Amino acid sequence: MAHADLVFKALADPHRREILRRLRDGPRSAGELAEAVPLSKATLSHHFKRLKAADLVRSEARGPLRLYALNARGVEEATALLRGVFGPSGPDGASR
Repeated sequence: MAHADLVFKALADPHRREILRRLRDGPRSAGELAEAVPLSKATLSHHFKRLKAADLVRSEARGPLRLYALNARGVEEATALLRGVFGPSGPDGASR
């Protein structure tokens, strides 16, 4: 699957978008995110896998915790993908 497809698939799910919003303020443990996004651990793990595959999130083990954070490079690439779709014109098709 192409990287752009992985990004758009990751962003298509509202739970994954909420996880990304929660990570804007900094790294969070899986437990913190589970409290904010009420999903089972297995489902949350599936969402993390999709976000990591799209290169939007990175994780790191710190002792017994696994911390998740936005991957700045991946977020910049996703933003560039969106700009590429919408191009230099505005949403109504008018040039800026």
